[in-house]
Amino acid sequence: MSEARSGTSAPTVLRMILGRRLQDMRLGAGASLEDAAKALRVKTLTIRRLEKAEVALKPLYVEKLLETYGADRQEIEEFVDLAEQANEPGWWHSYRDVVPSWFTAYVSLETGAKTLRTYEPQYVTGLLQTPDYAHAVLRGGLPNGSEEEIARRVELRLRRQSLLERADAPTLWVVMEEAVLHRPVGGPDVMREQIERLLDMSELAHVSVDIVPFAADAHVGACAPFTYFRFEEPELPDIVYSELLSASVYLDQREDVVAHLEAHSRLSLQTSSEDSRALLNHMRKEYS
Repeated sequence: MSEARSGTSAPTVLRMILGRRLQDMRLGAGASLEDAAKALRVKTLTIRRLEKAEVALKPLYVEKLLETYGADRQEIEEFVDLAEQANEPGWWHSYRDVVPSWFTAYVSLETGAKTLRTYEPQYVTGLLQTPDYAHAVLRGGLPNGSEEEIARRVELRLRRQSLLERADAPTLWVVMEEAVLHRPVGGPDVMREQIERLLDMSELAHVSVDIVPFAADAHVGACAPFTYFRFEEPELPDIVYSELLSASVYLDQREDVVAHLEAHSRLSLQTSSEDSRALLNHMRKEYS
């Protein structure tokens, strides 16, 4: 995938699935990109972008392509209905005033994933942050932001957390550096509350929190934070999101994804659930 700040509209997971299906149907019909482009009277780049979910799925385009690929009328109508659903804005669209377009892709992937693995060297991952901790982190990152903007961003972050309360909640596996616990974000009271939340959440069957201790030797995790997404739908590849100070990327090439997945697994071997909980309890007392 391209750099996240590329300016393309953020794909919903459903649109990504339909894009993959369009590609599969084209290949199954023995049609080339040129054949598809000729049917729509567009450039081959447009077909590529449709199949990669980089643009909205126009119902008229979808219908014409499926006719070209030999689909029957019922299949076409069902596909067009799904395409119309995929073009509808997600719930996060109402926060577009404070969230850049490139990040809405992240929220869509997060909402649709069945497995999430994150590595955080600096801060508690957003899905486990308390309101006060989130406010302090966002204020630190946006020193010139208005209080209204910060409040809106906190609201979005907390709303994202509701996915962990769903009946079909994804599995969340968080690996953090011990340094996260020693950074007094918001002060002692905020940190104590945040650590208590980590302890509570780690008791859930679908949430794991591992803390890599200072005692750990040099390790592969000495890198930027990242999130790994895996989906239930077979059409979707595993995806990794990584963020730097001035750039963000979404990766779906197998070698890139495997490298991050292996890094996460190796990091988890640096600690255990019992040791992580012991460290969290120790740090909670430190902030009392």
